[in-house]
Amino acid sequence: MLIDSHVNLHAPQFDADRDTVIARARAAGVGLMVEISDRLSTFEATHGLAMAHEDIWCTVGVHPHEARHYVDLTAARLIDLSKRKKIVGIGECGLDFHYDLSPRDVQEAVFRHHVAAARATGLPLVVHTREADEVMMRVLEEETADGPFRFLMHCYTSGPELAEKAAELGAWFSVSGIATFKAAEDVRDRIRAMPEDRILVETDCPYLAPVPHRGRRNEPAFVGHVLDALAEVRGWNREEAETRTTEAFFALFDRIPRPPEAGGPAA
Repeated sequence: MLIDSHVNLHAPQFDADRDTVIARARAAGVGLMVEISDRLSTFEATHGLAMAHEDIWCTVGVHPHEARHYVDLTAARLIDLSKRKKIVGIGECGLDFHYDLSPRDVQEAVFRHHVAAARATGLPLVVHTREADEVMMRVLEEETADGPFRFLMHCYTSGPELAEKAAELGAWFSVSGIATFKAAEDVRDRIRAMPEDRILVETDCPYLAPVPHRGRRNEPAFVGHVLDALAEVRGWNREEAETRTTEAFFALFDRIPRPPEAGGPAA
């Protein structure tokens, strides 16, 4: 069974054919998807997708691009929303100093509220980080010292020092379609160093479509190409890659019942 650990099916790019995209994912063997919250203004749509589909679960959180709109966000608000059915993670949250769409101090403050919510709920934190390695390392170290929490470095493309520190702190990592891009050898170097029992795959659809679909709208049906790229980079066969990423997924997203096709108990 294929698992897409990071989809944005609430995005307007899917408004015309969302049900068809979901059906196409199932036909491609995708058995589970995690629909990611990027702002609270669209959280009802995100949660609605999870509630409407047995094989879709979701998170609650605010992307760093949107942090400027949520300066009054509190961990308590996130904790309250996380009590809803089918919420399995906190985020996507973090730091993005490439676009700087939100002030950096606001990004950090909002991110820390997400960490507090993850710590309080026991839910995994879905972390976005771009060109913010030093600050991200500092925040993760400081917050881990205040109490443990589980976290996923989503679509990891940052430097080796942050990757090493995050791994040391217990991070999981997810691999996206960028692993298939010809010029992304530095990303493949990061993948080779990731802890073998803490790697997931994702599409981040509708963005970052893998080769041979690069340049098109991405969708969950393409996650098998990401898995194949991971297998090639790590020297695993397809079955081994699928088994390893499935085990890592359920170890992290442990609120999701494991279906029989993924080695779970029979109904």
